[in-house]
Amino acid sequence: MGMVAPVYYSAAMVRALPEDGKRYETVHGELLVTPAPRAAHQAVCRNLLVRLDAYLRRHPVGEAFASPADISWAPDVLVQPDVFVARADEARTLEWAAMRHLLLAIEVLSPSTRRADRFTKRRVYQEYAVPGYWVVDIDARAIEVWTPAATFPLVERERVIWRPEGSADALAMPVAEVLQPV
Repeated sequence: MGMVAPVYYSAAMVRALPEDGKRYETVHGELLVTPAPRAAHQAVCRNLLVRLDAYLRRHPVGEAFASPADISWAPDVLVQPDVFVARADEARTLEWAAMRHLLLAIEVLSPSTRRADRFTKRRVYQEYAVPGYWVVDIDARAIEVWTPAATFPLVERERVIWRPEGSADALAMPVAEVLQPV
C-alpha cells in the first residue's frame, strides 16, 4: 500500500469546509483544527475586546474584532485571531479580505491550541509584521508579548501595555483584570 500524500490547504479550501463548530485555519498549507473554546477562554476574549474597544473609541487608529474572522495574507494562509485590531481604514470596509494590516493580534491559549498559538501562528504573525502579538496564558496568569523581531517574548504578569502607531497615549491593562472572572 502506498502512503496518502498530505493535503496542502489553501485559504479557499478552508473557507469551503463545513461550519461544524470547529475553527479551521491554514498556515503555509498546514491545516489547524480546534474545537469550540472553553467558557474561560471566551470570558478573557470579552475582557480584552471591551478594553480595546474603549481605548480605540478615544484613539481611533483601528477597530477591535473577535474571532471568527478570515485574515489572509497569502493563498495558503488564513488565520482567526481570538481578538485583533485592524487598521481603521481597512476596518471601515467591513471586509475581511481588506484587513491585511493588523495592529495587534491576540490568542488566548487553550489545551488544543498551545502549540499552534505559540509557534505556528506566532511565526506567521511575525512574518507578516504584525507589530504586536499577545499570547494570553490563563493557567500561568501571564501575557506573552511578541514583536516581529523578537526571539523570545516579554512575559507580563502585572500589566500589559499597547501603544499603536499614531496614538499619543498607551493602553495599560492590568493582567489580573484581563483574566477576571477566571
